[in-house]
Amino acid sequence: MGTGTVALSLGLCLCAGQLIATQPASAATTPVTAVAAAKVSPTLRTTVSSRSIASGARVRVTAKYWNVKTGKAVTSGTVRLQALRGGRWYTWSSTRLGKSGIANLSAAPKITGYFRTQYLGSSSYLPLTGGKIRVVVRSSAPARIIAEAKAHVGALYKFAAAGPSRFDCSGYTLYVYRKAVGKSLPHQANQQQRYGSAVSQGSKQVGDLIVFRNGSYGYHAGIYAGNGYMYDSPHTGARVGKHKMYGSNYVVRRLAA
Repeated sequence: MGTGTVALSLGLCLCAGQLIATQPASAATTPVTAVAAAKVSPTLRTTVSSRSIASGARVRVTAKYWNVKTGKAVTSGTVRLQALRGGRWYTWSSTRLGKSGIANLSAAPKITGYFRTQYLGSSSYLPLTGGKIRVVVRSSAPARIIAEAKAHVGALYKFAAAGPSRFDCSGYTLYVYRKAVGKSLPHQANQQQRYGSAVSQGSKQVGDLIVFRNGSYGYHAGIYAGNGYMYDSPHTGARVGKHKMYGSNYVVRRLAA
């Protein structure tokens, strides 16, 4: 066996007549990559102050998030309060979670509909969308009165008419209060001033009956619309509308709270 053959078989290198041991091949190294911890899906409990509110009232939604495995609160991330309108979810308000893991949100809806909470997630937790919450908005008596009053804007004045398409002043108030809140009034302004509860001029509210007087005789009736305006059917040739109140000799009657 030649020297070169022997050298190769022994793992030696023959260089310039000298035998030099070869270095063993380096083992292939695999880079070690830190594996990020998997995000956790939080647990949610939602409470609502009320599922039925009066028009104009606020509803409070409280969402609490925690890690069910550790029992610890989720303390980071943003929570949105969303409302379903026209088939789409819209964000009404938002807040960030703190040490308690609780998000307190509120809204003043004007119509019955659905709400939900939406957690946007964080570096440790996955996003989470809560279930739908239905909130019923009850129309208040003043709101119903004004809605009915508005429904007849543009109707022509006609003496002794009480609706549904023509009105004199007391016929208009008679019709609106009957339709809106089921209250019956006589078809005469002077008599209408004796119905309902007496309210001072400074305490009048939207939806109250206004009766203008000449001395103590009531000659014209309307429905208070706020900010010095009223809905009424003024006179021949005019139409039902929202008009500026005139004079200071009038009484206020509240027919529905």
